[in-house]
Amino acid sequence: MNNGIDLRHKNVLITGGGQGIGAAIGRAMAACGAHLLLNYLNAPEKAGDLASELTQRAGIKALTYQADISRPEEVAAMFDFFDRQLGPIDVLVNNAGCETIAHAIDLSLEDWDRVFNVNLRGAFICAQAAAKRMQQRRQGVILNISSIHDKVPRKGLIHYCSAKAALNMMTKCLALELAEDQIRVIAVSPGAIETEMNKEEIAAFGKAKFNGWIPLGRLGTVEDVAWTCAFLASDMAAYLTATEIYIDGGYMQNTIPYDPRTKKS
Repeated sequence: MNNGIDLRHKNVLITGGGQGIGAAIGRAMAACGAHLLLNYLNAPEKAGDLASELTQRAGIKALTYQADISRPEEVAAMFDFFDRQLGPIDVLVNNAGCETIAHAIDLSLEDWDRVFNVNLRGAFICAQAAAKRMQQRRQGVILNISSIHDKVPRKGLIHYCSAKAALNMMTKCLALELAEDQIRVIAVSPGAIETEMNKEEIAAFGKAKFNGWIPLGRLGTVEDVAWTCAFLASDMAAYLTATEIYIDGGYMQNTIPYDPRTKKS
């Protein structure tokens, strides 16, 4: 199923593409005909299995590459590999991210730097490498996977929220500078999304609580994010740039669950 979205002949690099939201984005874009390079840092078997699955099922070319995106030399080598194996890059999905939980007054500078290095520095290094290539052809799309916490503060995540807020501004600045080269840059900000990695945490906290807080009445799925990204990467979204897309079921608009309306009879 590709929902009418056409990404045939598009070459896509997805950081953090071996599992979770990144893997779902890979599946959606492959279903639309895109060729992929799935970047990963850990769990090479997951990335490899996904690449094999997509190659066989979708009939596209899917490769993997291990790199720490916060290290410029590793990113440079990854993009050189992409150039040799797939050709010109059409779409970059800056999906790789990390977080730790700590009270602000106890947060170590090591954790602060680690979260910023992956969520912001790494995204910039990859965007810069992609944009230099896209400039030559005057076309391309960069999608920065952010979070509703780029606007909504959360206890225990001062470093993560701050990094995502900065990523949002980076998106806008890049979009303004790259528009003259017809390169679109968009931030995609998911809300509460259930993944394989957080299922147990959600269950322990209480899935019903989340569902009750979200106006649409359910947690998001990785597919909700993935198909939005596939659309944004396509020519169907050709007039979208320098903006944020929030995929949250209305969660951001319902942070205070108070309803003074008269109950329906």
